[in-house]
Amino acid sequence: MAVPEWTIVDFIHRGPWWRNRGIRKLNFLLILPLLTAVINGLDSSLVNGLQILPDWQRSFDNPNGKTLGLISAAQVIGSLVGLPLTPLASDNLGRRPTLFIGSLIMLVGVGLQTAATNIGMFIGSRGIIGLGLTFALSASPLLITELAYPTQRGKLTSMYNSSWYLGSIISAWVCLGAYDRAGGSAWSWRVPSLVQALGPLCQVFLIWLVPESPRFLVAKGRESEAARILARYHANGGDERDPLVVFEMAQIRHALKLEREVAQSVAWKSLFTTPGNRKRMRLIIAIAMFSQWSGNGLVSYYINLVLNGVGITDTRSKAVINGGLQVWNWAAAMTSSLLVDRLGRRTLFIASNVGMLIDFAAWTVTTALYNQLNLASAAKATIPFIFLFYLCYDMAYSPLLVVYTLEILPFNIRAKGFAVMNFVVSLTLAFNQFVNPWALDAIGWKYYLVYCGWLILELVFVIKFVVETRGRTLEETAALFDGEEKPEHLVQYGGEAATQTMTRANAAKLGIPGRREKAPTDFLELREDASFVESSIAFKTETSNGSGSSSQKEFVVRSTPW
Repeated sequence: MAVPEWTIVDFIHRGPWWRNRGIRKLNFLLILPLLTAVINGLDSSLVNGLQILPDWQRSFDNPNGKTLGLISAAQVIGSLVGLPLTPLASDNLGRRPTLFIGSLIMLVGVGLQTAATNIGMFIGSRGIIGLGLTFALSASPLLITELAYPTQRGKLTSMYNSSWYLGSIISAWVCLGAYDRAGGSAWSWRVPSLVQALGPLCQVFLIWLVPESPRFLVAKGRESEAARILARYHANGGDERDPLVVFEMAQIRHALKLEREVAQSVAWKSLFTTPGNRKRMRLIIAIAMFSQWSGNGLVSYYINLVLNGVGITDTRSKAVINGGLQVWNWAAAMTSSLLVDRLGRRTLFIASNVGMLIDFAAWTVTTALYNQLNLASAAKATIPFIFLFYLCYDMAYSPLLVVYTLEILPFNIRAKGFAVMNFVVSLTLAFNQFVNPWALDAIGWKYYLVYCGWLILELVFVIKFVVETRGRTLEETAALFDGEEKPEHLVQYGGEAATQTMTRANAAKLGIPGRREKAPTDFLELREDASFVESSIAFKTETSNGSGSSSQKEFVVRSTPW
């Protein structure tokens, strides 16, 4: 008898997730690693908010220029110091211990920052916070991705990426509240620093309630523990023989086997050895730089200097503008993320860069008019242009930076290419944070002309080199870079059950029988891995026949590219 073929669609929970006890409990527990993105947004935006407060300025003798740049860059410098250590911790200690260590380090940094009495102590505390944050940022996305129920993974990943703005909203409005209640004392800036400790504190005490990553456990030979976790939270009944549990365990073993083979044969130089890979890395490095060097760093980290430049000096007005801008950013990023699959990547990149160029040019003109002619109307016009600029920026660079990078990288260099992207972002961010305040002090509004010129170069690059990847399989995307000769790795087996994509439209296109159309229409929308090479895994599962005995069924599990 022929062995029946199955996909993960046949085994998933088909009703609302909140009616499944296991999924409901798991999603609640995953709030803890989701907090890391909120902590990151809060911390990254905190110095921006503190600069607005007169008491913070007085406490540290009104820092400016290079000193202000060093304060802002200290967190990124700390992150770069910890970057080589975080993969080792995650892969050897586990995702939970790595997150715990990161939260502990952050608490030490927050304590020093709150108690800081001089600029050196404040800068040192920012570096310690950055060191801890990089451990947490390494572990949290892995824990979410590897633990989440298949139908929830895409949504939770999107929530993680968008939660950064929730942290920035908290930072902006806490700074305003502290100024209103404690203005005139050092507590107006110490209270926002203390609030920063709440997230890491929750993670330190509660992270052990979250199960460890099944993928990590299997990699360490602890397969029985991994199966128990999957059975408890994915099978909703604790049955380790559940077909979904068996399916996921088989896929995890398969993916780990492939990764071990890749690790032995792929070196860092592979990123640049072929023409196709050089094209990929050119794109990845460019969009990583563009994400930080498009002018967004001016307001994200130095809104106080920008608003001073157009005559807005009232502390409360600055704080309200900052708080409103963070809410606007969050709404724009969430809306844009819903348009990625509808409008396509290339369209969004081009529209984003055209909009940023036009808007930033207008922003430069209004700032120049105010500074040269002292026109109050020009100052008022600047504020809407700042908001419109971020709408254009969030159109592409908030939702697409990570997604596009992963889509154009084939499996065998995906991890290394993604690491390069993160490293370039950190380097450009550190450079940006140090140079911007110094340049604004030195040449004022004329520094905006540098960004206008750079945005023209960005637009030319995007139009010439960015390719559309929407709706393409891995082979089709690879052909855009490698030509018709497919690299050997494209015919290797690959993919994980928990990161596949299936929609009703895709199911119909692939000719999947109608009984599978009951699957959720938003089933596993693609978030991280662009597509997967077709592969099959055979496994056996036992099912009860109702009379106390059991029978074995053999299945072929197929993961298919969409």
